[in-house]
Amino acid sequence: MANQSEYPILDLAGQKPGKRLCIYIGESDRWRGKPLDTAILEVLKSNGLAGATVFRGVSGFGAHSHIRSAAIEVLSVDLPVLIEAVDSPERIQRAYDAISPMVGEGLITLEDVTIMKYLHRYMNLLPADKPVTEVMTGDVFSLLEAMSIREAWEKMVQNGLKALPVVDKNGVVTGILTDEDLLNKAGIHQRLSVALRLGESTLQEDLRELGETNKKVKDVMTHPAITILNTETLGTAVSKMVKKGLKRAPVTNGTGQLVGMLSRLDILGQVVEMSPHVNLAHAPAGTIRTVKDIMRPDIPAVRKDERLATIIQKFVRFGSHRLIVVDENGMAIGLIADSDIVARVQAEKRGWILDALRNLGKPPSGTETAAEIMSPVVTKVRPDTLIAEAARLMLSEGRKWLVVADENDVPVGLIDRRALLESLASLF
Repeated sequence: MANQSEYPILDLAGQKPGKRLCIYIGESDRWRGKPLDTAILEVLKSNGLAGATVFRGVSGFGAHSHIRSAAIEVLSVDLPVLIEAVDSPERIQRAYDAISPMVGEGLITLEDVTIMKYLHRYMNLLPADKPVTEVMTGDVFSLLEAMSIREAWEKMVQNGLKALPVVDKNGVVTGILTDEDLLNKAGIHQRLSVALRLGESTLQEDLRELGETNKKVKDVMTHPAITILNTETLGTAVSKMVKKGLKRAPVTNGTGQLVGMLSRLDILGQVVEMSPHVNLAHAPAGTIRTVKDIMRPDIPAVRKDERLATIIQKFVRFGSHRLIVVDENGMAIGLIADSDIVARVQAEKRGWILDALRNLGKPPSGTETAAEIMSPVVTKVRPDTLIAEAARLMLSEGRKWLVVADENDVPVGLIDRRALLESLASLF
């Protein structure tokens, strides 16, 4: 008989093809001295099936045409029993091969099913039933629709906030303003993370240019805003945010007024808070999710000796705001953010760099290498790191990315906050 550890339980979450195995036997059937249904369950478990259930019938008849009923004591000696299991086609086939010789009299059926959801307590580290009001950030900044875009950008820079909800005079949410809105619709020259790395003179120049336009917040904001009701559960809110690709969402009351914001950081904080209370010591093999289950295999990397123009070209090609720097052996030795380039390269090149990063012009030439521009601190995790531990590292070290590296420190994947959130949403 196969050892269960050879067949760890598969992640069956999501709409995947599966098979349902049904075994019809009698209550009095035996296998090697024990009830046949018990023996079959043991074999199914040893073959790593996600689960199986035994149903005892109240009445029925089989090949011998004898009606047996629990209501008639004299006829209740051999009530019908149904064993049902659902799993991947490969596992069900292996299970059928193992139990088929055990069924000397009865019926076995097999049918196609679609697995919509499978959840194990060790997979789900998010309190999905928790009210959003207990998780959201309650005291938040907001913008008025009639506010000038100059005032809005100044408020975003002063508070280091990439996005702010927009409300009308009654406090009802009508939109959300992001630095991307201002970049694409109002003419600022850089995202907030880049702006914060620039000198005061550059920021003042942006504010001066914004002050010359009559545009208001309502003219450039994203609207209508996708909001979350404060009465919703965290599970519902996470599913909505993932489906809409949101990093954050305004939380409103029943009349649409702003009461808070729910962000990815708020949600991941719940994973970190809940994980110490989940006992993983007896978790079945395969039920504990690790970063290798959710990492993205495409790695936006640049060699440490590559120069400025090539680095900028790779930012554009990968569509990323960060690159991993690797040495001659492929080991991850640092990270470069687009803000690093702007802050650490000669000031006279900044305008060209900003345009090139937006694919609006050619990158300037320069002798600066990736090794000279990078931040030498890179947070690495192994593929078998638990998702809860990855979330804890992200929050404690303020990282948006974690590099998944093998035992030789060679990158094999990446995980970010979005990947973590999507992995949690797939369980609801």
